[in-house]
Parts: sequence; C-alpha cells; structure tokens
Amino acid sequence: MTRIILTLLIVLPQFLGAQDKEAILKILDSQVQSWNKGDLDQFMVGYWNNDSLMFIGSSGINHGYQEALNHYKKAYSDTAKMGKLRFELIELKQLSPDYYHVTGKFFLKRSVGDLNGVYTLLFHKIRGVWVIVSDHSSSSTP
Repeated sequence: MTRIILTLLIVLPQFLGAQDKEAILKILDSQVQSWNKGDLDQFMVGYWNNDSLMFIGSSGINHGYQEALNHYKKAYSDTAKMGKLRFELIELKQLSPDYYHVTGKFFLKRSVGDLNGVYTLLFHKIRGVWVIVSDHSSSSTP
C-alpha cells in the first residue's frame, strides 16, 4: 500500500503538469488561429477578463482587458495590418501549481510590412482555468 501511495505521489504531479502544459499550448494555438481569421475578440479569450490584466509593450504598461482589446482593435484595424501570426515557443516553465511562465517569439507576415518580436506571458490558473494575466511583448525588425 505504501508503494502505491509513493508511486502516486511521484506520477500524479507529472501527469497534472503535462495536462497544464497541454492546456496552455492549446490556448496559444487558439490565439494563432483566431488572429489568422481576423477575430480579435476570440484572440483575447486566452487573456484574463479583468481590470488587473497587465500589458507591457511599446506604449508602456497598460492594465485591463478592455483596454487591451481596444488597443488591438486600433493597432490592427484590418487584416492587412494583422497579417498572419506564427508563434515560436522558447520556454514553458512551471513556477508553481497555479503559474506558468512562457517565453517565445512572434512573427507577423503582413502586406504592410512584417513585424517580429519576443514575448513573455504569465499564465495563472484561476478557478480551474488557465488565463494570461501578464503579457510583455517587444517588436523588432524582421
């Protein structure tokens, strides 16, 4: 009986960690698909719908889900400006059972000029659902 309990204590966290990583990767994939369809509202579903959501980018530090959505809709007002998005994952690191840190690169292939950069995301599991609570994205030239 002790062996079974010890085995569960070792295997269960690894299994749950794999499920969490899969859920986070699914969110990122869904964001790419939504972006590439020109659907910013659906793209934002992966973010925490809260006034404390934090975005850090070229315009500084901004807070709030609605402010982030408004910014995206202003900056990417049509599919030519949106282009086609691709993510390249660099690291997906568990910080605790309820937090993951994600580092990656983004690539926007656009008719108005390509845009590339790097991002870091902080995912938090809130009431059993993974959401992005902080996004720091920086653009660079292609």
